Amino acid sequence: MVRQVKVSNFAEVQGIVSAAAKCYNEVGVHDMKGSIADAKSILGMMSLDYSHPVKIVCEDEHDLDFVLSALRQ
Repeated sequence: MVRQVKVSNFAEVQGIVSAAAKCYNEVGVHDMKGSIADAKSILGMMSLDYSHPVKIVCEDEHDLDFVLSALRQ
């Protein structure tokens, strides 16, 4: 499952990391430059380019929806 989202600030990055850490499955984030980060790693997430939308990737739809819900709060 892949969803494209716009991340606007550091609080949203922290929300993604916090939600992904609670997921059983792996959650990845891909930026438009081709870099990939483990969504459970704050350091990896900080290395991505957020000037454009990023893709959040997860094999489990429920985990993906859980991470996306962290962005809406």
